[in-house]
Parts: sequence; structure tokens; C-alpha cells
Amino acid sequence: MSRKPLRHAVLAAIITTLALTMVLPGTPVRSAPRQSAAVPTRIMPLGDSITAGPGCWRALLWNQLQTAGFSNIDFVGSASDGGSCNYGFSYDADHEGHGGFSAVGIADNNQLPPWLSAARPDVVVMHLGTNDLWGGWQSMDTILAAFTKLVGQMRANNPSMKIIVSQIIPHHGCTTCPADTITLNNRIPGWAAGLTTIQSPIVVVDQWTGFDAATDTGDGVHPNESGFRKMANRFHPALARVLGGTPPPTSPPGPAPSATPTPPPSTPPPGNGRCTATYQVVSQWSGGFQGEVSVRNGSTAATSTWTATVSLGSGQQVSQAWNATVTQAGATVTARNVSWNGGLAPGGTTSFGFLASSTGSNPTPVVNCAVS
Repeated sequence: MSRKPLRHAVLAAIITTLALTMVLPGTPVRSAPRQSAAVPTRIMPLGDSITAGPGCWRALLWNQLQTAGFSNIDFVGSASDGGSCNYGFSYDADHEGHGGFSAVGIADNNQLPPWLSAARPDVVVMHLGTNDLWGGWQSMDTILAAFTKLVGQMRANNPSMKIIVSQIIPHHGCTTCPADTITLNNRIPGWAAGLTTIQSPIVVVDQWTGFDAATDTGDGVHPNESGFRKMANRFHPALARVLGGTPPPTSPPGPAPSATPTPPPSTPPPGNGRCTATYQVVSQWSGGFQGEVSVRNGSTAATSTWTATVSLGSGQQVSQAWNATVTQAGATVTARNVSWNGGLAPGGTTSFGFLASSTGSNPTPVVNCAVS
């Protein structure tokens, strides 16, 4: 075969190919293939048994997000509850909750990095610290250092990690646990503010306020059904904002709370000015409760000291107190300021808390205070 016919054959093939691929004027142009849906946002619930078993706040939270229109999400983690929370709807059961684990243990043993590598989350929702408080032997600085290490590992995995950190639910599993929970929760907002960044914000969710260990847990530590619902309701708006929206409330707002009458102010000694003390039961359980007293300087001058008295009428005995030096003689509990909270500006307030035993009835005590 001569080269000339071969060249003609090759040229003909090229012309035919161009004719098949050329778009002539007036010919409809095919649109590009439709792109696949956006990659789901991967959310890792991280914690201990409060997250793990059964951890039904996760199911409720998943359903709330779906109902609010956040359908393109994926709960991730190496564990699964197998769909054991039976609410009549399906949900994503994946999580990274591990019963008995502590923040310090996870950090010290570098357990988080492999979990992150496998799950590749965009958002971490963390409720950790309960197991760190057992026995009261571990310092708050140690716990918060572990939190800091975990945040660093999250950002090493994903520099744009969005992190939701809980002020944990009440913990009545040991004598020191209730007060230590309050101390840890009071330190979390400042800790978070020091580490948050625009690229990787840390959002603090208050899971403590309004959570009653007597009615919202089955054992003073682990949530029951009402506790799970409260946790989901607190996580929902925070996670919705992180995901880029603000959904409507999960339930219609209730009636405005009625005003609680303020006890009449005590009559202070001459020159001490006026002082108002108010009392509330923060949480109670079988055989005990947590009380809180707020002290307000109602005078027109700054004060340097204050004293409050609480008259307990049913045999209650104070076992532990914080933010004040507290003594008890019979039914009378006397609290005096500590070094850092005695100075109150006009109209300024401070508060102290205590744990006490009870024998069934727990009537509201009479409280009074004086400032100088």
C-alpha cells in the first residue's frame, strides 16, 4: 500500500471526528452533567457515657436539626448506639462517646487523633469532664489543660474545626462532685474565650442551668428522658448557628415567669447601708440539696465586706460551701465574704453556694445580710 492512500485515510478520519464534535450555529448545547449534592457537614458527638449510652440527646438533636431544615449533615464516630433510642423516627446513631472516659485520660493517651482521622469531622460537640471530677483529686487546671490539648488535636486534624463545648450537667456522684462541677463550669467560658478564633470558633453551651439532678437524671449523674430533652434543646440553637442558620425555637415560648417576691432587706447596723439577700434552691435530690444566696449592695457607697445569715428550719446541715466562709450554729448559717468578693459597688451583687443534707422537707429559709 502506498503512503498517499494512507495519508488520505488518516485525513478522512480526522475530518469525520471534527464533524461529529463541532457544534453548528443553532444546534442546542448540552448542559454539563449535574453536580452531586454538597458534601454533608460531619458532626462528631464527643464524650463519656452521657454521650454514649444510650445518649438519646443525640437522637433528639438529630431530629430537631432535620425538622429545622439541616438535612445535609452526618453524625460521625467510631461508636454507634444501633438506633436504640425509640422515638418513632430514624436518626444517625454514630458518635464518639465512651463510657468511663475522662478528658484527662483521652488527652494523656492521645486517643482523640485516630478518632478524628477516621471520622474527619467538621464540627465537634463535646460534653466531657464528668469522670474527671470523681473523688475531687484532680485539679481544674489539669482538666482545662486536657481540654486545651484536645482542641489542639482537633485543629491539627482540621484547622477550620468548629467546636461546641458544654458546661456539663450537674454531677452528684460523689461528695465533692456538685461543687467541683460548678467550679469547672464557671471556668469554661473564660478558657474558651482565650482559645477561640475566627477560623476555629469555640462555642460554649450551658447544659447546667435549669438541669435538675433530682428530676433530670436517674442516678444523680446520667440523664433520664427529661434530661436528654433538655440537653438536645440546649445544643440545638448553638449547633444551628455553627451550621449557618438560626432555626425557630423547638417549642413555643411558655408564659412569662411570675415575679418572685424579693425578701425585705435586713435592717443593717448604723453606717452599714442597705443589703438585700435572696435565696434559691438550685438543685435537690433524695437526702440533700444545693442552695445559693445572692447578696446585693443597695447603698450609695461601695462596700468592703458583707455578712449573710440563712435560718434553716428543718434540721438541714451544710456540708460544703464556696465563694464565702461559712459556719453553722444550730439552725443559723453565717456566711462572710472571701478576700476577692467583699467589695461591692453600689447596686453590685455577688453570690455564694452550699451543699446541705435534708430529711425530707426543705422549706425556704429566712435570709438576711449586712454590708459595711
